[in-house]
Amino acid sequence: MNPEKPSAAGAASAPDAPDAPVAYLERIRAYYARLGYGAPYAWAHFEEVPFQPLRRRLEESTVALITTAAPYQPDKGDQGPGAPYNASAKFFSVYSGDSTHDPDLRISHIGYDRDHTSAEDPNTWFPLRALREAATQGRVGSVAPRFHGAPTNRSHRVTQEVDCPELLARCRADGVDVALLIAN
Repeated sequence: MNPEKPSAAGAASAPDAPDAPVAYLERIRAYYARLGYGAPYAWAHFEEVPFQPLRRRLEESTVALITTAAPYQPDKGDQGPGAPYNASAKFFSVYSGDSTHDPDLRISHIGYDRDHTSAEDPNTWFPLRALREAATQGRVGSVAPRFHGAPTNRSHRVTQEVDCPELLARCRADGVDVALLIAN
């Protein structure tokens, strides 16, 4: 396919080979270098994974969403779909919201591929509506009363020692059986 010629759907095709893998590790290292960090990005690594098998069937389980999306902050600049990276829109403490309503969350503070996605459909990066529908259809038992926000402050120590215990406590308080992490 000619990369300059639009496809039948009207979008220009990518100039790369269609089956070429994304060089994710190299992209992340380059991204963090551009942000000015002195040391290369260090990936979290665990010999033992803290996951558990389900104790009950999914159809009987209470499911919570955990997201890295941020609540909209009108005083923090452009945060809409397609907005450039906006570090001022970050949040630094775990937050919770009512799962019965669709919140105004944004992902402008996240480093995602803005060349190939627009973030226009929040259901692609925060599927709360789809989770509620799955509960209505009986595919999951119920949706937890709250969803939770996990900060992306680039500190493994703070994530492990502060944020994760707080998220776990909130999930336990809500009687959650399954937590689905939607890392943006």
